[in-house]
Amino acid sequence: MNAHYPATATDWLQGARPHTWANAFAPVIAGTGAAANLGGFHAGRALLALVVAWALIVGVNYANDYSDGIRGTDDDRTGPQRLTGGGLAKPTHVKYAAFASFGVAAVAGVALSLASGAWWFILLGALCIAAAWFYTGGPVPYGYRGLGEVAIFIFFGLVAVLGTQYTQALAVSWTGVALAVGIGAMSAAVNLANNIRDLPTDAGAGKITLAVRLGDGRARVLFCIAVLLPAVLTLVLALRSWPAVFALVYLALALPAARTVGGGAQGRALIPVLGATGRAMLCWAVLGGVAVAVTGI
Repeated sequence: MNAHYPATATDWLQGARPHTWANAFAPVIAGTGAAANLGGFHAGRALLALVVAWALIVGVNYANDYSDGIRGTDDDRTGPQRLTGGGLAKPTHVKYAAFASFGVAAVAGVALSLASGAWWFILLGALCIAAAWFYTGGPVPYGYRGLGEVAIFIFFGLVAVLGTQYTQALAVSWTGVALAVGIGAMSAAVNLANNIRDLPTDAGAGKITLAVRLGDGRARVLFCIAVLLPAVLTLVLALRSWPAVFALVYLALALPAARTVGGGAQGRALIPVLGATGRAMLCWAVLGGVAVAVTGI
């Protein structure tokens, strides 16, 4: 091992940011529940969708580590040390890790597209990979233009949930849309909490995130709206599927996160919010997905 790049296996695992993996698991669980609601559950396709989503989130995390690191925006940060910015790993190796992850997502995505008969999903998958890379990569990264949360809402919310539902049931439903909006909102909230934490250093480094654009106060209000929106959607689902009310259990995790962010916590005090919001999203996805799976809507 190069003494100048002392990254361990644990460092590489942390570089993949396991606390964000709920952003990959939750939409597949919710989408599978929505597919089952239409009588279209397919375990094999669900597993392929899970591999696609997980490989994409790992890939985007390594890509962000690489791109932010070489731009110097990670030189002064509050969160955990990064592989590139922290000098733990050679930048090109981090980039290769990102590309390898995208490769896994591509292979699983092609297999899923062919298995479902929806060949055009291959084009959608290519768009997802491009969006993952250009979030912070390329000459004009859209994550530096305040569009990160919008992209996350679209790709890890709408596309991931409804794509999972469609590749199994070959149809989408209003149930799937409701779950997709809720997952997308909470997934975006995870990223927003991260950017609220890094707001002072991002602004100074020229990284114009949504939090920088909105300002501290309005960004915190938006976070609270995003994490509480699934509660409203739960009540809508419960009008036709009463077991969905159990999904409100997610508030046990979401409300403390909202209080922390809404209460003005700064810096490292916001780090636990990322995990709590991810767990709240996963909880809502499981309970909501199971509810719609077992009850016809």
